[in-house]
Amino acid sequence: MTLIPSGAGLWRCMALAALVSLAPITAAQWRTSTTQEQALDAAAFQGIEQAIGESFPDVQSVFVALRGRVAFQYYRDGAPDALRDVQSVAKSAASALVGVALQQGRISSLDQPVVELVPELAPLNADPRSRNITLRHLLTMTAGFRVDDPSGTAAAGRARDGWARPMTSAPGQTFAYDNAAVVILVEVLRKVTGMPLADFAREQLVAPLGMTEPSYQRGLSMRTEDMAKLGQLFLQNGLWGGSQVLAPSFVAEATTARNAGGPPGSLPYGFMWWVVPSKAQRQTFMASGFAGQYVWVYPGLDMVVATNSTVSAEAHRRGQALQLIRTRLFAAALKRSSASDR
Repeated sequence: MTLIPSGAGLWRCMALAALVSLAPITAAQWRTSTTQEQALDAAAFQGIEQAIGESFPDVQSVFVALRGRVAFQYYRDGAPDALRDVQSVAKSAASALVGVALQQGRISSLDQPVVELVPELAPLNADPRSRNITLRHLLTMTAGFRVDDPSGTAAAGRARDGWARPMTSAPGQTFAYDNAAVVILVEVLRKVTGMPLADFAREQLVAPLGMTEPSYQRGLSMRTEDMAKLGQLFLQNGLWGGSQVLAPSFVAEATTARNAGGPPGSLPYGFMWWVVPSKAQRQTFMASGFAGQYVWVYPGLDMVVATNSTVSAEAHRRGQALQLIRTRLFAAALKRSSASDR
């Protein structure tokens, strides 16, 4: 299965300057593991640190949460607090901010036309179909703009330039993985919140989830642990530390297939999350960034995995992070789930 080469330069041109467990998770920390849980976790993940070091050299960091607790961490550079380039995992973070704005009533509906929220975009595109593009279309990559980016790595550009592009289909008809859709959403959020998106992100996600302040100097960079917190928020149906950050209905829509997806990946697409088809009651979903930056959420095991890898075409081609997730990490989580501490 080909899996999601995402836009390498997605957030470089943005004016963004700072972006189900057994017990509640506080803002600053995960659920505290018992001594027995720690021992069983160590046994289940035994040997994986050595395997990553020897057999998965592209993988730079790994964070695994099980049932709301930290089960395994690996940092090739020994720096858990380092900010790492997440590439298009930023798309899924942007979807969370849209969900927050919707939850707070700053957006009345995902079916609002974009030009109603940002009227200055309207004269930039003469195609009458552009007036029907909604937030839902942007989130699902079905706005209808011409996109010639088979690798999914084109620069996002400016919102006004993204809106001015020719259209090739009516909104809602055709999936096209489009980095520019995110900068348009960023402009919408700036308008509806009345504040720089950096402040909104810090106020509504970074601080409440106890994240370290991200960096945007060379694209969006976050701690690996904070990537996992984003996945945990969606795994918990938008609940964090007793607060409903996102509406459960938004999370459900965001993490289930809204369309069949298409290039450059081969998976169905939700609201800027990719969805793995299965017969499970709640399907696996993931945020994906170019060359092995993943937030992989497996509800069946209450599991979140975040990985960072070397950002290069060669690392992308090798796909070591995905191999690690689907083999050794998944096997360790299955082994852990069969342990007798429940």
